[in-house]
Amino acid sequence: MGTVGDCYDNAPMESFWGSMQIELLNRKKWRTKIELSMAMAEWIEHFYNSDRRHSSLGYLTPNEFEAAHSTTTKQATLS
Repeated sequence: MGTVGDCYDNAPMESFWGSMQIELLNRKKWRTKIELSMAMAEWIEHFYNSDRRHSSLGYLTPNEFEAAHSTTTKQATLS
């Protein structure tokens, strides 16, 4: 992402881990590491990657962005 010693290298991951900490990890006591790892994988796959709004996509969810983009692409192809 940047050069060695660049202070912005970790910003995206710090933001990700901060979101996970607030939205998942701090809401429940986890009995086992397996239960925790399954919850983390589910949160990443089903919420963070598909339902969470992203500023780089104009504050749309990835699913909304893909639906809008595929509609535009299909219309351009048919024309």
